[in-house]
Amino acid sequence: MRAVVVYESMFGNTQRIAEAIGAGVATRLGVETLEVGGAPPILGDDIALLVVGGPTHAFGMTRDSTREQAAEQAEGPIVSKEAGIREWLSNLEAPSAVCTATFDTCFQKARFMGTASRAAAKRLRRMGLPVVADPEHFYVSGTPGPLLPGEEERARRWGKQVAEAAVATFASRR
Repeated sequence: MRAVVVYESMFGNTQRIAEAIGAGVATRLGVETLEVGGAPPILGDDIALLVVGGPTHAFGMTRDSTREQAAEQAEGPIVSKEAGIREWLSNLEAPSAVCTATFDTCFQKARFMGTASRAAAKRLRRMGLPVVADPEHFYVSGTPGPLLPGEEERARRWGKQVAEAAVATFASRR
């Protein structure tokens, strides 16, 4: 059984969280961490867990307009230059046994509003895929970051917990 972590990142904060989540998942499953532009739209039967994450823009997943605004604020290169997780999820084909989890990067106050992870989890549920963990939020101090202290370690722990839940759920669904 394998896992895939697919992320969208503007300034690199979400990428760092995705890599930390991947390290946590790797304690239980083989894992590949992929930027959304390089992620396959069709998942094979050997995938037990799909973790999807991106930055929260305008209380949800990014759109062309919010990605353009982020690019204008960037002091360096943008990580995800093309379509984001919104578009990728629209084209995703996955076996019904694939367990899923979602995460985002946002400001702490955003957890009380709409977030990218909640929107992504809703899409995955509508596709009939089991979501094995509540959407998780990892916090940045400002639009370009940086991540708040301790967030990468928290992401590793969360990734391990999600992998454990997925292994148990995947086994019972096959």
